[in-house]
Amino acid sequence: MLVAAGLGSTSFTVGKAIADTIDPVILTLVRFCLATLFFYPYVQKKHGLKRPSLSSLGRYSMVSFALTAFFVLMFVALRYTSAINTGVIFTLVPGISGIYSIVLLHERLGRNRLIALFLAMLGAIWVIFRGDPSQMPALQFNQGDLIFFGACLLMGLYTPLVKLLYRGEPMPVMTFWILATSCGWLALAAAPRIPATNWSDIAWSTWAGILYLAIFCTLITFFLSQWSTIRLGPTRVMAYSYLYPPLILLMDWALGHPLPPIRTLPGIVLIGLTMVIVQHNADKSTGKKRPLKNS
Repeated sequence: MLVAAGLGSTSFTVGKAIADTIDPVILTLVRFCLATLFFYPYVQKKHGLKRPSLSSLGRYSMVSFALTAFFVLMFVALRYTSAINTGVIFTLVPGISGIYSIVLLHERLGRNRLIALFLAMLGAIWVIFRGDPSQMPALQFNQGDLIFFGACLLMGLYTPLVKLLYRGEPMPVMTFWILATSCGWLALAAAPRIPATNWSDIAWSTWAGILYLAIFCTLITFFLSQWSTIRLGPTRVMAYSYLYPPLILLMDWALGHPLPPIRTLPGIVLIGLTMVIVQHNADKSTGKKRPLKNS
């Protein structure tokens, strides 16, 4: 999950670099389609990919709907709100995922983990505001924030659904069909925009960015997240998203941007300490681990 968080955090930098060159919904559709196509030969050779039953297709579609609906609603929300607002609201996702896990999976979080999730959320918000609490009262929530909160309710459902609907199939097979059904949902959302897209005008640098997002930030991170969800539990997996703000700052610094103010350090330290608490005594919170078949 550390690898997945590291790769996932790069999607913000790469996505920002190409966001103005292509419609974001089209970008997400192409990203998922490429990830599915690249993954197909491996799954076919390794597991002899077969058409899933209707019930299995329904399971995969439920997971992919939660995932793709988040992306679509995020793009809608960003028409009305700011990136900072969405960053703050997104810190609620691990807690939302924990609530779903309690209800759907009977996961026992314990008081210490609940407190740690709350403190990690505060740490992430502190980093988002670069350690300047005077900016926080200036937040003005609006219609876009309400839309994005709905998106976060769906995103929080993603990892609990993976564990709830997992039936022992090889994880690459489950990952492939979640990606494939995601393409179907995104195609429905992007249908009105596809005819208006001038594909020949898309620059090679944009295609390179999309290719990176498809392989590293979609295919690899989704597989690692789903594989880890079965072993660690949904709440612990989603808690790794708290590492995104400090990892993004670290990447910006590596690309030549100035270091963030020293006042962001308490938030980064708080995230690190609370992550240790959230990850502690995994077996007690997730229960007995279900063995994976051929994964």
